[in-house]
Amino acid sequence: MGCTDVFYFSDFSNVISKSDVKSLAEADEQEVVAEVQEFYGDYIAVNPHVFSLNIVGCYQGRNWDPFQLSRTTQGLTALLLSLKKCPMIRYQLSSDMAKRLAEGVKQVITKEYELFDFRRTEVPPLLLILDRSDDAITPLLNQWTYQAMVHELLGINNNRIDLSRVPGISKDLKEVVLSAENDEFYANNMYMNFGEIGTNIKNLMEDFQRKKPKEQQKLESISDMKAFVENYPQFKKMSGTVSKHVTVVGELSRLVSERHLMEVSEVEQELACQNDHSNALQNVKRVLQNQRLSELDATRLVMLYALHYERHSSNALQSLLADLRNRGVSEKYRRLVPSVVEFGGKRVRGSDLFSPKDAVAITKQFFKGLKVSDLWLEDVDKLSICAYQGSYRTESLGITSGMYQQQGISPFLKLMHRKQEKWASGVENVYTQHQPFLLDTLDQLIKGKLRDNMYPYVGPSTLRDRPQDIIVFIVGGATYEEAQTVYNLNRTTPGVRIVLGGTTIHNTKR
Repeated sequence: MGCTDVFYFSDFSNVISKSDVKSLAEADEQEVVAEVQEFYGDYIAVNPHVFSLNIVGCYQGRNWDPFQLSRTTQGLTALLLSLKKCPMIRYQLSSDMAKRLAEGVKQVITKEYELFDFRRTEVPPLLLILDRSDDAITPLLNQWTYQAMVHELLGINNNRIDLSRVPGISKDLKEVVLSAENDEFYANNMYMNFGEIGTNIKNLMEDFQRKKPKEQQKLESISDMKAFVENYPQFKKMSGTVSKHVTVVGELSRLVSERHLMEVSEVEQELACQNDHSNALQNVKRVLQNQRLSELDATRLVMLYALHYERHSSNALQSLLADLRNRGVSEKYRRLVPSVVEFGGKRVRGSDLFSPKDAVAITKQFFKGLKVSDLWLEDVDKLSICAYQGSYRTESLGITSGMYQQQGISPFLKLMHRKQEKWASGVENVYTQHQPFLLDTLDQLIKGKLRDNMYPYVGPSTLRDRPQDIIVFIVGGATYEEAQTVYNLNRTTPGVRIVLGGTTIHNTKR
């Protein structure tokens, strides 16, 4: 073989058809293709139990965009092959899109039966295909756990966060990566509530501080902290993690304060979880009077009201639309209200999304309330001394002196402190009452009670035993709130493993 010889190793991220291999061979006149392999990775692994196809806009009215149907079928079959699963398939009967995708995946499995000839398990795996239109509420809600909150307020794009618009941001922090694979703090805190994150950042710093000689234990000023970082390479290695998360949390705090999101979120939760129309209408109108509310947040409240009280005898949607118009909300946003009803209203839904069920009983085993204590208030104020004091810029941390005041952490903490009475021990958190409808669906599926007439199988075979290996795919996209629901189910249900996927991972803007 001469030194000028060139050979190609062609790797494909999905199944390549025999006709495509033949076309490649016919085009390889110089015989330079040495090897062709299939590596089934035609999807994005978001979390260990969550994947996405990064497809935004798969709908054409109530039907599939033909190209996106093909792309989704390919992505979903690549996932099954990479996990070595040949599942039985169920789908949401009320969704023609879920049915078409289920049939498409089944056709690929049948056609490529040799690829799906995996070792049989006692209980076959199950693929459940759902439609986002069955629960349009979940993507519209503000979130209060770390990963979900970051995606809702800042946006996560392939594990990257754009912080370029943060006031006073340093060059090194204009874009940061949040990946559980290589960021231990993020991996341990992604499902923690926002109240716990500040404490955990402070604890992270104190863990390293305790390794100092005793005479240098105190960090009372930026100068003390700079000396500490410069003298201790182990902490210096972690300073990027600390600065990244302090900056992200600070920006989240600023946005919460600037957009009055705690007031908004409380009303959102009432609209999603309670059935008191008169009180809900009164609270929506009250919040809409706040002129500092963004167009998006004002519209989102009306969208939630429209979905919940669509057929209520005292429906006041036209009055709320008039309120939006009077406060200057653009037509672009106002059109979203009838659009969301058309997408996920009562006529479309196959389930009773707002049935008066005992949501508390369902969620108690999964829910850990958002706790804000005097200790946390004190701890984060101490952290502010380290990270934000004086007029000094700490290049090693990438934090400017004025960021603490600019990002509004103290006002946020004080506001949360005033709300603490509502979060007393044993009282359900008013900001996280909601649980996705997916929780109820999976609960029924795990118990073997999911109705076949609402979620039929593709083909004549059915499961005789309760499923243990479950893949759930949501046409139209999943959410990080649903990802946490699946995480908690995996953690608390022995013998059951669930993977969640969607055409995309939603936030309100997506």
